[in-house]
Amino acid sequence: MPDSLPYTPALEGRTLLDELNHRIKNELASVINLVTFKAVWTDNVEAAKEELSNVVDLLHQHVEVHSILTMPDRDALVDAGEQLRKLGSAMSRCKLERMNIRLVLSTETLPLESERCWRLALAIYELVTNAVRHACFDGRDGEIKITLMRAGSWVNCRVTDNGSGLGRIKLGRGLRIVGELASSLGGRIDRTSGTIWNSFSLDFPLTQREQRANRAVAGRRPRTYRRLKPLPAPLRLPVAGERVEAIAVRPEL
Repeated sequence: MPDSLPYTPALEGRTLLDELNHRIKNELASVINLVTFKAVWTDNVEAAKEELSNVVDLLHQHVEVHSILTMPDRDALVDAGEQLRKLGSAMSRCKLERMNIRLVLSTETLPLESERCWRLALAIYELVTNAVRHACFDGRDGEIKITLMRAGSWVNCRVTDNGSGLGRIKLGRGLRIVGELASSLGGRIDRTSGTIWNSFSLDFPLTQREQRANRAVAGRRPRTYRRLKPLPAPLRLPVAGERVEAIAVRPEL
């Protein structure tokens, strides 16, 4: 395996710029909607000042999210699990808590090259935002779960929500960006869904440098730690009531 994984250069700049524009547009839209709603329902001056103060706090929270998603300026190994915990906490404060959606994170220490960890975080941000936009909880308590683990020489990151699943998500701009980010990591993005849940799985291989770092981490774990089996290459067959889709990205010339 090469020490770094290739990505089609023609897609590189457009994908990252597209992700940034898409993220800013979504977050500005959410702030505008909140301000508009408060303006319509508030006729008290003091209450309006308080709400404007809340909007300022919200903008600061969005700044925190953007700070976490800033492109790294050095080639180092970082803990992807810790980065996703920071991102999840920031997204909860600026978006999910206001919508009564609980974010659950299940991560392990997983060293990745800083730029590849950044691309993973961009993809997870898009998947969580996609779930927030499209999920229909039908009176259930909303929940989005992020799971990150190593499976042999591969990384598996899964984003699952308990909104109505079958048929509600189409391949739009956000999912196209996720597919291209997965390709930039040398991996793939797959979707499975049931009647009341939806799940996206991002799988990609570790570089040689990352494998060495992860073996060192595994060597420091207690002997009772059980290593996960490598992911099989083919997609598993769906069970009853479940639909599986692969999100493919066709390189543009």
